[in-house]
Amino acid sequence: MPNTLLLWDIDGTLIDSSGAGKRALCDALRIVLGIEDTLEWLDFHGRTDVWITRQILRHHGLPETSADIGGVLNAYLERLDAAMVSEDTRVLPGAREIVETVAAQPKIAQGLLTGNLRRGAEGKLAPVGLWGFFPFGAFADDSEFRNDLGPHAVRRASEHHGVPFAPERVFIIGDTPYDIECGKAIGAQTIAVATGRHSLEELREHRPGAVFASLADAPAFFAAIG
Repeated sequence: MPNTLLLWDIDGTLIDSSGAGKRALCDALRIVLGIEDTLEWLDFHGRTDVWITRQILRHHGLPETSADIGGVLNAYLERLDAAMVSEDTRVLPGAREIVETVAAQPKIAQGLLTGNLRRGAEGKLAPVGLWGFFPFGAFADDSEFRNDLGPHAVRRASEHHGVPFAPERVFIIGDTPYDIECGKAIGAQTIAVATGRHSLEELREHRPGAVFASLADAPAFFAAIG
């Protein structure tokens, strides 16, 4: 039975979707609300889809009800598949190799901890052949706030595998300070990778347990999880 749990972020950690999500959201805003917005004013990296949409509605002085947020996000999800096909999405260096290696290790479980909606996570990972490696996870469907997601992911991991996971054997892997904070919120270990918008130096300031330029050095990654 597994005794170690890895919880993966998606964008900037596992994949680079070349802005497909942002383009799909901009299309949704235009179609649903008649808003032309590049979203250059909003730093949404490491945030949840629900939080992002609320900030956009607030910025434009629009209602922020669940129905309003849901309407935008449903339109976003409808356009995400097309955006993923048309964009140059790629798996980031080393990510596929590590995920595949973990999948063959009976002592290690892995799932997702992401700001994407579940449907959005599948829409981003399925085209690159990674979705099937993650039988559980926590998503923006669970909470607007990333720090709330850890308990959902750990609970689902325990339900799926039928064993508890001690916080010191749970590793949150991501590319933003919010991933690090999310891990610390549940007493988990944290691994940061500088394959997103944040540099090694910026990530180190938040004191993750380990930090890498990328996931290309698999032996170093596995050494970090012991």
